Amino acid sequence: MEDVAVKQPPEVAELDFSDLKVALSKGWKDFLKAPFIGIIFGAIFAALGWLMLAQTFYWKSDISIVPLAAGFPLVGPFVAVGMYEISRLIERGEKVTWGSVLAAIWEERKRQIPSIAFVVVFIFLIWVYMAHLVFALSFGLKPLVNVLSSLDFLLTQEGITMLILGTLVGGILSFILFSITVVGIPLLVDREVDVVTAMVTSFSSVLNNLKVMLSWGVLVAVLLALAIIPAFFGLLIVLPVLGHATWHLYKLAVLPEE
Repeated sequence: MEDVAVKQPPEVAELDFSDLKVALSKGWKDFLKAPFIGIIFGAIFAALGWLMLAQTFYWKSDISIVPLAAGFPLVGPFVAVGMYEISRLIERGEKVTWGSVLAAIWEERKRQIPSIAFVVVFIFLIWVYMAHLVFALSFGLKPLVNVLSSLDFLLTQEGITMLILGTLVGGILSFILFSITVVGIPLLVDREVDVVTAMVTSFSSVLNNLKVMLSWGVLVAVLLALAIIPAFFGLLIVLPVLGHATWHLYKLAVLPEE
């Protein structure tokens, strides 16, 4: 029988904190080379945020916020593909056009990005379920509290318990989601690997560079939180810059193919 060559999974590199600075610097430069496209992608998330604000404060609808909030993890991987494709075109010295970027996003529907998008949404739905479970464990049979009317309930024993449990559960799920996507999604865009290999490689990269990667995750969370404060307008700039920077961090985190 003829031997079949088995493709080895990508090897991960050792990172240090200076790599985060390099990734951010390159991400900013990529954004400046194609700012309009990046702003449009950022506007997609800003629009979802505006819809959620309208649902919460204008229409005062709590239930319908769930499908809207699901839009973030649902479209996130595909928006990321657009940012990664821009950075890849810039690396190759090719011209960045709407046609090339949208074509790259469209082609991903036949590859592995839909699979990892499903994983992201699945984890999001687990968080929605766990959030309700944490509330039930904390408050028992008490009715669901409208946080818009008063925040005093958070200062009660039940409220503090809910915050502690919610933070713990949310932190665990956030770590899992971050670990399988930070390298996993750009790897799927860059190479012909299956979604399981991409997630395992990403998780391995995070574990092998735990301090650096956790610092990156915290930095991303802080920058996104600051971007959301001015009515989500900060996402127009912060989100595409972080998208480009993540591509460059991936390039530093995974060794080139032989």
